[in-house]
Amino acid sequence: MRPLLSLVLLVAISSSAADTTSTFRFKDTGRHTYCGRSFDVLEDPTSKLTAKEALVSTDFKQFESEVPNLGVSGSSFWVRSNLVNESAGDNIVLCLEYAEIDEVEAFLLRDGQLLPMGLVGHSITSEKRSSSDPEFAFDLPVPRGGEGTVLLRLKSNKQLQIPIVFRSAKELTANRGRRNLIIGVYIGIMLVLALYNLFIFTSIRDRSYLYYVLYLLVVSLTQLAFIGIGPFYMWAGNIWLSSYSTLILTLFTATLGMVFARQFIGTQHYTPKLHKWGPVFFVLFAGCIGLQQFGLPIIAYQVAQALSGWSALYTLAIAILAWKRGSRQAFFFLMAWTAFLIAVVVFVLKDLGVLPYNDITTYAMPVGSAIEGILLSFGLADRINVLRREKEASQAAALEASQENERIIREQNVMLEEKVQERTHALSETNEHLKRTQTQLVNSEKMASLGQLTAGIAHEINNPINFITSNIIPLRRNISEIVEVMQGYRLLQPENAVEQLKVLKAQEKKLGIAESIEELDDIIGSIAEGSSRTAEIVRGLRNFSRLDEDDLKESDLNEGIRSTLSLLSPQYRDKVTVDLQLGDIPLVECYPGKVNQVFMNILTNGVQATLARTDAITPRIVISSVVVGDEVVVSIKDNGVGMTEEVKAHMFDPFFTTKAVGEGTGLGLAIVYGIIQDHHGRITSESAVGLGSEFQIILPIRRARLNERRA
Repeated sequence: MRPLLSLVLLVAISSSAADTTSTFRFKDTGRHTYCGRSFDVLEDPTSKLTAKEALVSTDFKQFESEVPNLGVSGSSFWVRSNLVNESAGDNIVLCLEYAEIDEVEAFLLRDGQLLPMGLVGHSITSEKRSSSDPEFAFDLPVPRGGEGTVLLRLKSNKQLQIPIVFRSAKELTANRGRRNLIIGVYIGIMLVLALYNLFIFTSIRDRSYLYYVLYLLVVSLTQLAFIGIGPFYMWAGNIWLSSYSTLILTLFTATLGMVFARQFIGTQHYTPKLHKWGPVFFVLFAGCIGLQQFGLPIIAYQVAQALSGWSALYTLAIAILAWKRGSRQAFFFLMAWTAFLIAVVVFVLKDLGVLPYNDITTYAMPVGSAIEGILLSFGLADRINVLRREKEASQAAALEASQENERIIREQNVMLEEKVQERTHALSETNEHLKRTQTQLVNSEKMASLGQLTAGIAHEINNPINFITSNIIPLRRNISEIVEVMQGYRLLQPENAVEQLKVLKAQEKKLGIAESIEELDDIIGSIAEGSSRTAEIVRGLRNFSRLDEDDLKESDLNEGIRSTLSLLSPQYRDKVTVDLQLGDIPLVECYPGKVNQVFMNILTNGVQATLARTDAITPRIVISSVVVGDEVVVSIKDNGVGMTEEVKAHMFDPFFTTKAVGEGTGLGLAIVYGIIQDHHGRITSESAVGLGSEFQIILPIRRARLNERRA
């Protein structure tokens, strides 16, 4: 029963629609015309009407133009027309030649049946879309001599225009061919321009060319979005981007166009006041995209239209003003921008109904952007000539200035040569005096270091010598007693040997010869130990104060450290714990005496720093040596009072000292630094107040000078 009622209702709807609906008669003359006047429109502010409810509505109004413009609205619109097929074919294609529509749904009411013809649009997912063609086209099965009611539901958050045309399948194919040819030519022109200028950018690195390439790419994407190619082929399936690509790309185009204009024209120089207003537009563009993101697409679209217009006028104004002030690039930009603005005006007048809706007005913006790109390429090519002329002029000016400077220098050289000759002698004398003074200072510092050691060394040598001296008397006594007994044995007579041996045995017992022999061995051992200690001190002093400093020799740095410690032992013995962690290192080419002086100065400072502590921490110095690559690293680390950042910054400066007057010359570390530099080495330090200091002496195993000579 319900299907029967639906059939009766559709028949009634069909009858009433046929009586009140505008009619279009399709004759397939080969000339397509827009037929907006043959359609009626119904606005649905709630967007809740169904197709059946819309068909029976009595609120339809006839369009007054062939290409109706419904403006920007959040409403849905129902459009209908009674179609009569007076052509020789059995099929008609309805084409809606406007790509900026979010939803388009088509129905055909024929013989009492309401047939869905398809659903397309930017906000329709690919699963629900009835066609993947970039054109909004619907096949209408209306046979020859037949008729039916066409019903369309349209909805968009952008400008909504309805350029409807009916075509045969053959005419549709031919129209697509023309359309694809125009698009192909446009894409080819823009790609060639982009690649050519990208090549120029890689050659001369002028940012104007990079901005221009980016501008061309975004302009191309914008035009492809306007004609429907982008949403269906380039970012198909992305509903958000398909719905708002024209808005976003338009704002990006305006932004990059303005950035390119500012760079290309040089607005900062020619129009500094207007130049400062550029960032304001960038902020407004970003705010417009923010409106769209916050769910206000209609307001965002209207604001974007207004901002695009104002930014175009702003760019035009700075180009005109810069041209009047002598900018050659502004002339080319003005020509190109004017061509593009004319195309935009034609496109807008077409939307307003002032100009007819045809291929020329439809593709005005792509054509205008291509002309703009070509003219801007001319300007950029001319920019190369300008840059070359500027470079030639600057080179000529530089050459002239160079020649003038050369003349002045020649004249000055004559005068200076005389003064140089006069002062060379004085400088030579001064230099010799400085060298002598430097040598004296170094020797003074070394002698001062040796002088500090004199008392300790004398004490060290005096102890073993006193020990040897004190053992001489018992040694003489024991030897004389042994000699006395030996003389007795030598005087033995064979005839009374027995009696004499008894006497000698008694004498041995009386003198304690056995104990003397044992004591004699101890005395000789003690004397040998004292002699060895004295020899060690003398050897350490000789190794430290070598006189062959001017000769490079292979030296054992570990031995130098031990010799230095031997000389310093009176200062730190029983006071500072010295921990030796000397590694197996090769012989190093160096000046041994100077390197020993480095060890002496740093160890002396370390001992003094550890003894300056007033807390209960045990004074300690750790000395290590290790091979790192082609270098030997000697580390001397103490747990003394440490140094402040200020002291660290000046510790290698000559005459800088933290000691009281008369206690230091301030040359110790300065000499250390100079010696290390002479050895092509490095010295580093780390120190913190209260934590101690660490010095690292880094010396090459082989001197670079010797390596070069051997090579």
